[in-house]
Amino acid sequence: MITITLPDGSKKPFEHPVSVQDVAASIGPGLAKATLAGKVDGKLVDASHVIDRDARVEIVTEKSPEALEILRHSTAHLLAQAVQRLYPGAQVTIGPVIDNGFYYDFAYERPFTPEDLPKIEAEMEKIVKEQLPVGRSVKSRDDAIAFFRGLGESYKAEIIAGIPANEELSLYTQGEFTDLCRGPHVPNTGKLRAFRLMKVAGAYWRGDSNNQMLSRIYGTAWLNDKDLKSYLNMLEEAEKRDHRKIAKALDLFHQQEEAPGMVFWHPKGWSIWQAVEQYMRGVYRDSGYQEVRCPQILDVSLWQKSGHWDNYKENMFFTESEKRTYAVKPMNCPGHVQIFNSDLRSYRDLPIRYGEFGACHRNEPSGALHGIMRVRAFTQDDGHVFCTEDQIEPEVTAFHRQAMRVYADFGFSDIALKIALRPDKRLGSDEVWDKAEEALRAALRSAGVSWEELPGEGAFYGPKIEYHMKDSIGRAWQVGTMQVDFMMPQRLGAEYVDEHSQRRHPVMLHRAIVGSMERFIGILIEHHAGNLPPWLAPLQAVALNITDAQADYARGVVQTLVSKGFRVQADLRNEKIGYKIREHTLQKVPYLLVVGDREKETGTVSVRARSGEDLGSLSLPAFIERLGAEAGPGRAAP
Repeated sequence: MITITLPDGSKKPFEHPVSVQDVAASIGPGLAKATLAGKVDGKLVDASHVIDRDARVEIVTEKSPEALEILRHSTAHLLAQAVQRLYPGAQVTIGPVIDNGFYYDFAYERPFTPEDLPKIEAEMEKIVKEQLPVGRSVKSRDDAIAFFRGLGESYKAEIIAGIPANEELSLYTQGEFTDLCRGPHVPNTGKLRAFRLMKVAGAYWRGDSNNQMLSRIYGTAWLNDKDLKSYLNMLEEAEKRDHRKIAKALDLFHQQEEAPGMVFWHPKGWSIWQAVEQYMRGVYRDSGYQEVRCPQILDVSLWQKSGHWDNYKENMFFTESEKRTYAVKPMNCPGHVQIFNSDLRSYRDLPIRYGEFGACHRNEPSGALHGIMRVRAFTQDDGHVFCTEDQIEPEVTAFHRQAMRVYADFGFSDIALKIALRPDKRLGSDEVWDKAEEALRAALRSAGVSWEELPGEGAFYGPKIEYHMKDSIGRAWQVGTMQVDFMMPQRLGAEYVDEHSQRRHPVMLHRAIVGSMERFIGILIEHHAGNLPPWLAPLQAVALNITDAQADYARGVVQTLVSKGFRVQADLRNEKIGYKIREHTLQKVPYLLVVGDREKETGTVSVRARSGEDLGSLSLPAFIERLGAEAGPGRAAP
């Protein structure tokens, strides 16, 4: 007799071993039809998995959080089968799930092109209609190598050859197609209903440019057509909002081959930068941070002591002078420790908070660079808090409240919190990591918020809270972080004198709210579709004269507004007023101030919003009051 315990605590007895599908059928035909996979004692398994002992079982359906990844993984196999049907001789290599979809790399006699995708997608649809059962089998490593070599799949055989000999491997078969995979997969291909092939790209085998170039086909898959359509609509909107296109149209910045992954800021773009930086400088000031500045390059010996040499050097740039090797800093924390170490500190001095708009360089792969969202040279709103263990919770809680206020001021209200836990490659003992991770949990409990945990995704020196903010078209961006670090102060000799006159290492909290200034500005541009709120806009208003007779009055309006600290210009060109209005509307200027003879005589301005709304005539003091109210967040910290 086998007893199956269901999620609601109820129990079902079975006289013989049963599959997950059998358990679902015993509950009801509707659940049996909806079954995609199962969880047995917390482990994901196929619906065909046989249970031969007492176990806790959960049926995975489209409503389960695991469903989407299973569907996407299965759709990757669907893609590979379709390709091999259409292009005999094409070899499959790897096909993982990625954000919003999947990809598969293929070796073929010619590269695949975008023109191939509709044909492949049509073949995938045919396989779905065939409702082919998906079956799992197990082979030894050597048998699996022989099997795939027999199919002419040399890449797959090479992958398997790198697996330890004593491991049994699972293979999944649907129709004539078999692939190596951990699974689980859907019970049959008929479950895969909402997908789209997106693009093709080149990819080197194993990521090595010395190896053969493969064809990578990207796709997306969703639970239903409604979700697929919503995603495709979001992509269409994202294309319109691409920060690179908007930057070119508004003359904000550019990039060029001579400086890959770096940014040439134009005057208007730098104005946005300054608005963000000065706002964050106010946040520093009002939160008890002292602003500091550290060197751009430091001797490699410091990076060896900090742990970056062993854990991060492949991402660093180096330079030499007088037979000494220096590293261009990829982050600011070791420099801040040097400032802390420059004097003997007492427990009465703690917490000490340093902030820096620190310029950093990281050697990102060229293929990963993307506008100003992913760059090699960037500046962080970086801060570090040196404190005692007892001060961790109040410092983290205060930071959380501060960060949430900042995001709200920039126009973001949907923020998800995640705690990234210890990675495999890390410094310190499990005991230290236990303490650090629990400190973050305690702080978020104190703040009264919920969070998700991400095993294995912490930094090598400590766990971190990540702030993921959702933009206006539903995309999530990871921006701010708060990390607890017991290791770096110890490795770099940071000490303070405690209340018993004993020397102790402080805890170091690494914190950033916007993170990379470049990336955050790119997010802002796309979130607002270039229509930045007045306090961030490069130009907050433009005064437009109708004829030369109002030129001096328009100049006076601008002079008054500039004296009040606003970013305003005059357009006195001898052009029709309609032309000037259209041009500055396309430049997304928040307010257009039209001045004719009547405005000149009455000391007013005719105000037009960039939305096209006519706000009527306002006195200059009234407009100053309106603009001042909308420029508030940029003038003072929250």
